[in-house]
Amino acid sequence: MFPWKTLARRVIFYHSRFLTVEGHTVQLPNGRVIADWPWVITPDFVNVVAVTVEGAFLCFRQTKYAVDGTTLAVVGGYLEPGEVPLAAAQRELLEETGYSAPSWRALGSFPVDGNRGAGIAHFFLAQGAQRSAEIDADDLEEQELLLLTRPEAEAALTAGEFKLLPWAAVMALALRHL
Repeated sequence: MFPWKTLARRVIFYHSRFLTVEGHTVQLPNGRVIADWPWVITPDFVNVVAVTVEGAFLCFRQTKYAVDGTTLAVVGGYLEPGEVPLAAAQRELLEETGYSAPSWRALGSFPVDGNRGAGIAHFFLAQGAQRSAEIDADDLEEQELLLLTRPEAEAALTAGEFKLLPWAAVMALALRHL
């Protein structure tokens, strides 16, 4: 198998550093050229499943614009320009929860959409988390910090309470590694 080749790209729409749409000219492995392949550029992001020294899972109950009702969520956020994923994960954990953790495990980095881009999701498991600072989050949505037991986290995952795909995926990967 051979990869697709990008022959050209042009900006169709630029909104901000959070959203750009490009049109790519791509060549398929069989030589066929597609002149206007849509490509979405959004910042890479991190999601973190954090487990405290007592074994509790740090989660949020919150609202999101694209979700009906409330959802459970894990820690997460966009990488700042030039920031490496682990540093972003550690920063987001501290900002959003006031916790820091001594033990970090990378759970993988995944393209959000295999055909359209939309950034890379970097997943982490943080263990031994302890409160070390005040919450300093700049999130737009209301959120409530929860400490779930492992059975509660597993039941919430099974029940579909983590309503965004990255959150469900990182929780499933973290539970698999614990």
